Amino acid sequence: MKIYNLHSIQKLPISLDEAWDFLTNPRNLEMLTPSDMNFKVFAGADRPMYAGQLLQYTVTPLPGFNTKWVSEITALKEKEYFIDEQRFGPYAFWHHKHFIKEIPGGVSMEDSVDYKLPLGILGRVAHPILVKSKLDSIFEYRQEQLLKMFGPYVAPKKEDKSISKHDILN
Repeated sequence: MKIYNLHSIQKLPISLDEAWDFLTNPRNLEMLTPSDMNFKVFAGADRPMYAGQLLQYTVTPLPGFNTKWVSEITALKEKEYFIDEQRFGPYAFWHHKHFIKEIPGGVSMEDSVDYKLPLGILGRVAHPILVKSKLDSIFEYRQEQLLKMFGPYVAPKKEDKSISKHDILN
């Protein structure tokens, strides 16, 4: 059994509250997913995110292949992390951890997805050709969209506390 991992980190120049409110709103997934994937949430997004929540969507991961996907929010710690797991959909296993933490000048968003493909050896053969490249492009798209929405993160400059010759002489 081969389990794959996708990992990404992105820094955003927004407050922890703003990041949490945006990222835990399932409706925002639509704008963070490439339009050719026809991603639509059709059930479960009518309340703020909570552990046990089921979200249902349709998606076209590959041209001509439409599928329904059901995810459950299995864990959530306000303004720190949430985890979604596929209950029904295209993967044999999908476990997606979202971590959010405050950093100087904004927030750091970290995603870690562990997933397994169906179809045994066929899934393993398809992984580098179709699946990994598609997932990488989806996460790149998401990062681009967040950059457009919130702007680039710029780390605050540290104060220079060094002592100059002038300070010593005076």
